[in-house]
Amino acid sequence: MGVGLLGAGLPSAGLSDAAATPAAAGPAPVGRAVAATDPIAWVQVTAEGAQARLVTTAADCPVIRVDGAPRAMAQRAAPTEAFPNRVCEATLRPGDDRLLVAGLALRAPRARANRLVILGDSGCRLKGQSFQHCNDPSGWPFARIAALAAAKHPDLVIHVGDYYYRETPCPAGNAGCAGSPHGDIWASWKAELFDPAAPLLAVAPWVFARGNHEDCKRGGAGWFRQLDAAPEAKTCPADSDTFSVDLGNARLFVVDSADTEDMTAPPARVADFTARLAPVRPRRPGEAVWILTHRPVWNSSRLGDLLGDGMVNATERAAVRGMEGGLAGVALILSGHVHNFTAVSFGPVRPAQLVVGTGGDTLDLEDAPPPATGTAGVDGLKADIFTMGRFGYFVFDRRGADWVGRFHDTRDRVAAVCRLHGRALICRAP
Repeated sequence: MGVGLLGAGLPSAGLSDAAATPAAAGPAPVGRAVAATDPIAWVQVTAEGAQARLVTTAADCPVIRVDGAPRAMAQRAAPTEAFPNRVCEATLRPGDDRLLVAGLALRAPRARANRLVILGDSGCRLKGQSFQHCNDPSGWPFARIAALAAAKHPDLVIHVGDYYYRETPCPAGNAGCAGSPHGDIWASWKAELFDPAAPLLAVAPWVFARGNHEDCKRGGAGWFRQLDAAPEAKTCPADSDTFSVDLGNARLFVVDSADTEDMTAPPARVADFTARLAPVRPRRPGEAVWILTHRPVWNSSRLGDLLGDGMVNATERAAVRGMEGGLAGVALILSGHVHNFTAVSFGPVRPAQLVVGTGGDTLDLEDAPPPATGTAGVDGLKADIFTMGRFGYFVFDRRGADWVGRFHDTRDRVAAVCRLHGRALICRAP
């Protein structure tokens, strides 16, 4: 989503906190650009269970060694002009532990995810008049954020969508983004996601949500061949299927909202999104249900310390209102799209909304620190709100029946502490 300019100007203006200069940020690595022919591998949770995936320029998909035993990988996508490599995949089984493919060690999923890292909206914006300094970690801090998050050793990484932002060429003479690739091609995806996120891809499985930047007008080709959860790569025009992830006494449903509308609610889009929500329900007694969808159903606007209804997303709101019982079984909705960190809590009457659009793309100038807290009417109900503009990532730890979260900035300082109890999500400054 285009939400402001912070991070698009001079290198020292790249962060909304005191970590604006590389010297202040400490020794965290900023990512390693692997050679074009080097393999890239990761584990992701899909509709068919967990999969190991590999991008390789080899002539055939290799075997993956699982606990020392070889297992075949199948081709997911063949090389094309835009993506001159093949994508391979292998389904993992419960109990699989040690994974090695193309010399790369990966971590298999745990039966129960007790620590989550949540982040999103992480690419480097090159479009229109907004050109981030992709070559400077002060102007685009995603690699730093990924390295810091990897050090927390999560059981699962949840990306709330929007990976691809390099849509147009870097202007001549702009040293901040000079040499950057652009367009929905492998070089862009490698620079946007796979290079900077390398340490975080290695330490934990991921769940990927599709953002509006991965719709079929932008990065849809790269999304479907590499990250979509379907067992076979789709081609545009297409939607991502709703699927669920078992977190252990909590179930996360991943719902595509890339083509919903922020400001309007076209009936056809409302019907489509309603159908995508249809599978969202507990599968076991007492199971908490969460939704992961890129565009938030609810959000808050901010003008200084004044809070109001963020009016995002019209399509989703219409779908929820039209459903019998609404989202009665849902406790939490995880989203990005708005480039800040926001918690909107309605207590027991509606799911809480958490927005973590803080992975590296430009932030909204109106959300600059310090945080704003208070109450406001959101979609007809009173809500408790915490919101701030800050690059960083969110760590969510299971604490009995509750979840306790901490938002870490680019210095790895804790900038917010949150607790989810039932449907109540309360955040505060530490």
